[in-house]
Amino acid sequence: MKGDYEMISEAERERLIVGFKQTVKAVSAGLAEKVFLAGDCESRISDPIENAASANGTQIFYVPTMKELGEMCGIEVGSSCAVILKAQA
Repeated sequence: MKGDYEMISEAERERLIVGFKQTVKAVSAGLAEKVFLAGDCESRISDPIENAASANGTQIFYVPTMKELGEMCGIEVGSSCAVILKAQA
């Protein structure tokens, strides 16, 4: 069964950024449309992202594992987090 978190459209894939530093930077700057966070990542990763997302009203989608998030993002390694940037007007 696929959850909503598994749905990344082709248009979104073009605006996808993977990695902690880039995700926190984008969310903190208000540039993030969606944030994906692995359920099995460490709190030192999840806490700053959740705080920034909450402060900026950015929706977080939780993916069960880093392995699944990496696959969802099209990379061969696990990922703790990823972000879809807002579309440029």
